[in-house]
Amino acid sequence: MSLVVIGTVAFDAIETPFGKTDKIVGGAATYAGLAASYFFDKVKIVGVVGDDFQSEDIQVFKDHGIDVEGLQIKEGEKSFFWAGKYHNDMNSRDTLATELNVLADFDPIIPDSYQDCQYLLLGNLTPQIQQTTIKRLTNRPKLVVLDTMNFWMDVAMDDLLETLKLVDVLTINDAEARQLSGEYSLVKAAKKILQMGPKYLIIKKGEHGALLFNEDKIFSAPALPLAEVFDPTGAGDTFAGGFIGYLAKVGTINFNNMKNAIIYGSALASFCVEKFGTERIKNLTEEEIAGRIKEFVNLSSFVIEQ
Repeated sequence: MSLVVIGTVAFDAIETPFGKTDKIVGGAATYAGLAASYFFDKVKIVGVVGDDFQSEDIQVFKDHGIDVEGLQIKEGEKSFFWAGKYHNDMNSRDTLATELNVLADFDPIIPDSYQDCQYLLLGNLTPQIQQTTIKRLTNRPKLVVLDTMNFWMDVAMDDLLETLKLVDVLTINDAEARQLSGEYSLVKAAKKILQMGPKYLIIKKGEHGALLFNEDKIFSAPALPLAEVFDPTGAGDTFAGGFIGYLAKVGTINFNNMKNAIIYGSALASFCVEKFGTERIKNLTEEEIAGRIKEFVNLSSFVIEQ
């Protein structure tokens, strides 16, 4: 029984008000895989890189017990590269460069050893690749979580709608929820989106937390107020990885466990933004994670006096 993460494994160059980096390892599968590995010990990734991706870069996955058989290495080609500059509010950014490179013709190959997949996280890729991944699994996983973005709503809405019929959980931000549904009210938006296929919907609201919807149930999770946010890159992917990693650990899918999973995912994401790239989430301890979870619980724990 394994947890498979498909997504980008890439290089990023990041500039924020706190400084800038040269090329560092990033990508949705990187952040999500590392986050999931703190809770579940059978994490496997599917992705593609060029031969500019060094053995020490791959070793980071192995150090976390992550299976990299599904990571294709294309000789003579370059890895996906993204460069961006964040504004002072850290909520908006400018893309300075996007080089698809090996990602331009990525065909997800699912190794035979990955066919025990019970938990599948479809990172932000084209809806067609996400569909292909699901169809190449012999058995449908116990839980399929999908991440997507406004770009695919703009250029591949029909494919995205077909993909939504195949998944259990959709995770998007508030602007994307409004775009996908055509509704401004997030409650109305959620109702429409849940009719598109997913059983659960998570709407991420950045520094304002996250909302979980299932049928007529709603859960509002807080965000941890941080004194400084160094780099928001990968926070959403880290959240998704922590979320599905926790669910794989407990093994039971229900609304209450989903609520807990959102807190665990949020806790991992709160670490991610404290340093550039994966620097902070590469070396977390169990004590640090447990302490951060407790902070989240205390944020919204109260007693109403009669």
